[in-house]
Amino acid sequence: MISLGIIYGDIGTSPLYVFKAIVGSQSISELLVLGGVSCIFWTLTMQTTLKYVVITLRADNKGEGGIFSLFSLVRRKARWLIVPAVIGGCALLADGIITPPITISSAIEGLETYYPHLHTVSIVIVIIAVLFIIQQFGTSLVGKAFGPIMFIWFSMMGILGIVFIAQNPFVIKALNPYYAFELLTTNPKALVILGAVFLCTTGAEALYSDLGHCGRMNIQISWIYVKSCLVLNYLGQAVWLLHHNGEVMNLNLHNPFYEIMPGWFLLYGIGIATVAAVIASQALISGSFTLIAEAVRLNLWPKVRINYPSEQKGQLYVPSVNWLLCAGCIGVVLLFRHSDRMEAAYGLSITVAMLMTTILVSRFLRKKKFPNYIVNTFLVVYLLIEGTFLVGNLNKFVDGGWFTLSIGFFLFSIMWTWHTARKIRNRYVKFIEIEDYYSILKELSEDETVPKYSSQLVYLTSANFDSEIESKIIYSILQKQPKRADVYWLVHVDVVDEPYKKEYEVNFLVPNKLIRIDFKLGFRVEQQINLLFRKVVEDLVKNGEVNITSTYKSLNKHKIVGDFRFVVIEKVLSRSHNLSFYERFIMGFYVYLKKISLSEERGFGLDLSFVTVEKVPLMLADPETVEINRVIC
Repeated sequence: MISLGIIYGDIGTSPLYVFKAIVGSQSISELLVLGGVSCIFWTLTMQTTLKYVVITLRADNKGEGGIFSLFSLVRRKARWLIVPAVIGGCALLADGIITPPITISSAIEGLETYYPHLHTVSIVIVIIAVLFIIQQFGTSLVGKAFGPIMFIWFSMMGILGIVFIAQNPFVIKALNPYYAFELLTTNPKALVILGAVFLCTTGAEALYSDLGHCGRMNIQISWIYVKSCLVLNYLGQAVWLLHHNGEVMNLNLHNPFYEIMPGWFLLYGIGIATVAAVIASQALISGSFTLIAEAVRLNLWPKVRINYPSEQKGQLYVPSVNWLLCAGCIGVVLLFRHSDRMEAAYGLSITVAMLMTTILVSRFLRKKKFPNYIVNTFLVVYLLIEGTFLVGNLNKFVDGGWFTLSIGFFLFSIMWTWHTARKIRNRYVKFIEIEDYYSILKELSEDETVPKYSSQLVYLTSANFDSEIESKIIYSILQKQPKRADVYWLVHVDVVDEPYKKEYEVNFLVPNKLIRIDFKLGFRVEQQINLLFRKVVEDLVKNGEVNITSTYKSLNKHKIVGDFRFVVIEKVLSRSHNLSFYERFIMGFYVYLKKISLSEERGFGLDLSFVTVEKVPLMLADPETVEINRVIC
């Protein structure tokens, strides 16, 4: 029941617009109708059932799914896999901008049957605005109602389909793949039809992304019911269309989905469809939040504020993404105004996402030691299927596909810039042997001629090994205003492939003077370093491993805890550099993104009243390469 509400919202609302898009402005014919149903059925079978429900759901990362979870499983095998992962993630986010407008518009436009001159655009915008406004309050209470409502929705579709199938039982022959083959080989608009057919499976990628909410078995079992209801409804719509064989109809006013409803039930049906559309939109919005949160922790997106409006696992709210999606959705409604025009923008980006998932899944299957012939067959078959759909959807580029591709490209430029700039910066980070400074740090800590900077001084380090430390940290402690402290702490955060892992290790480099803590956090764990560090210190104090009592005499006799201070070193781009034009462009864009993103200290959840931020130049050129002559007077 829960999986019906969370998983199948997007794919479950596709009957609202798929058949309308297939027929379009063509004259209704038996081959067009039967071939359309056949294409839908076999697309749902090959794409959704076989690829996603049977195969891709096996690629679970400790129970979690989604393209970034999949990437985390296979990234160690080939670094180039970052490219399909980023492209797929951006395509999914672009899909999140077009899905709410088209589903809600398709539902509301059913009212045009009663009120042909109704201004539906304003109604759709109001619903979308309210939907995004309530995100900040969490959806745990509303979420409990999603399952029963979607059960009513699927049952309604199945029953309406059965009623019309009873009028013409022979329509079931459309499930024969012959009709799909005949339609695509004889109809001059075959590619346009393929682009429309693809809309029936657009929710399959979201199905995999929400794996962690319900579990593989629940999704697979509920898909049997969902697919049955979908196919019955499509067959019912086909019967209605066959009743109008030879006609050219304005399907904006005569949507087959609503035409198979009894007149007395139409208003109820529109109401249920609207609620189902909102639920489908909610699933896409929540999925976008999760995607961005994962991208932030995998260093593929600038740090942004992430809120947790409820205690429910996995539920989060990203304000910046919420309002960007809201603006994008409203922009789509104002730009295209009607669902039939939105269909042209829909499907192209999600085809790209599916292609990228195919590449990553093939690597996962290879990692799991599946025979090469099985992996290669999977790869070739689905590259052909999805490549064909991509060609079909490219026909939509001029009519609206350019919109989602532009959004996807913009998002890709952000992710790629953030990822590449980090690699460029890391190239110039110098690590030194920390053991060489043990005695100096100990002496500084005990040198009373140096004013004490803090009792406990904490640095965030990117050094992966406890034998190393950034030269900038040593420079900060010893030279840039020498910082005397009772204890120096080094904190390192390692984002691991397991989604919800939370572990730490403690290494006493110099007993009671220099301590390193390594946090191993999953890519879906909130990085509240301030709270995590405090918890670790409390555990160490309880075990008698450290003493954090102030060493000031007046405070020590009262057992007052010493003060803590975090130092965050922010590396800024030096004016002296030897970068290529491409790298200069990347770093320029990165600097701009850095300005509008969350600061390092806020991103790690540090208490700003106990944080010092030091800016140090990122030296991209060696002073020895500079030539200058001295003139002796």
